[in-house]
Amino acid sequence: MDGRKIILLAGALIVAAITAFMARSLMSGSSAPVAGAVPIAGQPAPIDGVEVLVATKALPIGTILGPESMKFVAWPKDLVEGAYFKRDGTDLKSLQGTVVRYAIPAGQPLTQGALVKPGDRGFLAAALAPGMRAVTVPVSAQAAVAGFVFPGDRVDLILTQAVPGGGDGPPLKASETVLRNLRVLATDQRTDKQSDENGKTVVATYSTVTVEATPRIAEKIAVAQTIGALSLSLRSIADNAGDLEEAIAAGEVTVGDGDAKSEKAMLARAGSRPVESGTTVSTGADVSRFQRSTVPGKPKEQMMLGGPVAPGAPAAAYPGAGAMPEGPIVKVARGTAVTVVPVGGKN
Repeated sequence: MDGRKIILLAGALIVAAITAFMARSLMSGSSAPVAGAVPIAGQPAPIDGVEVLVATKALPIGTILGPESMKFVAWPKDLVEGAYFKRDGTDLKSLQGTVVRYAIPAGQPLTQGALVKPGDRGFLAAALAPGMRAVTVPVSAQAAVAGFVFPGDRVDLILTQAVPGGGDGPPLKASETVLRNLRVLATDQRTDKQSDENGKTVVATYSTVTVEATPRIAEKIAVAQTIGALSLSLRSIADNAGDLEEAIAAGEVTVGDGDAKSEKAMLARAGSRPVESGTTVSTGADVSRFQRSTVPGKPKEQMMLGGPVAPGAPAAAYPGAGAMPEGPIVKVARGTAVTVVPVGGKN
C-alpha cells in the first residue's frame, strides 16, 4: 500500500473519532424529553387555581340557599378576590339558610356581601321578593302539621269558623281554603331548618309562622285571624306545575313569544306567586249527616213581625203584635211600632 492511501485512511479515522466524541458530548449535556399532557377532546383543560364557592343555578334576590344551590369549583388564582368563599375555611352548613341579597348568575362565585345570614339586620327584608310582604300567622302544633312545615316550604291557609244565623239551631260549621301557595319564611324566629350533630333535620313545634304575601293577601290574612281559627296545609312540590298550567289555561298567566330563557324565568316567577282565587269550602253537612249545610234561618214569628223573637214566645208578648191572627194579615208600621192587622179587619 502506498503512503498516500495510508494518510487518507488515518485522516478518515481521526474525523470519525472526533464526530463520535462531539455527538456523545451533546447527548450527555441535554435533558431527557418530558411528555406533556394533551387535553382530551370535549374536556376542559385543568385550571391551576383555588377552589371557590359558585352558584349551581341562577339565584334571584331572596333565594334561600340550600345544599343544591352551590358547589366548589377551581378558579384562576389571579381572578380570586378576598370576598370569595374558598374551600379552606368555609363551612357549607353555616351557609345553608342564608338569603341572596343581590342576584347571582349561574356559575358565578358567591361573595360574602351578597348573602345575609339569619339573625343579621335586614335578613327578612332580603328574603322577600320584590313587591311582597311578610305576615305572621298564629298557629297551634296541630294546625301547623305537627311541626313538619319548614322555612322554604309552601302551604295553603285554611280558615275554620262557626257561622251563626237568626234561628235557634246550631251555627253552621264551615272550613275553607282561603289562600294557596304561600311561601314560609320563618317558624317562630327561625328562618332555617334546625339540624342535629348528624345533619338530620330536627322537627320542633312552634306557635307562629311567617309567610310571604302580596299587600292584598296580607290584608286578607289580617281579617281571617279575627274571623276564626287558621291552620296550615303543606303543599307538594309537584303542585306548583299543575297550578301553573291551570293559570295559563285560564288566561291569568300569559306566555310571551320571547326567548326560552326569559320565558322560563317568567314561568318560575308565576309558579311561585301566592294564589287567592279558586278557593274551596266544606260545611258540617259534608262531614256528618247530623250537621247543617246552610246558615240557620229566622223563625216564622220574627219574619212576620220584623223583629227578634225568642223561640216559643207568644206573639202577643211583642209590642203591637196582639194575638197572632189566623189567615191573611197586613203589617202596619208606625215609627218603630208594628201592628198586625188581619185582612178584612179594622185598625
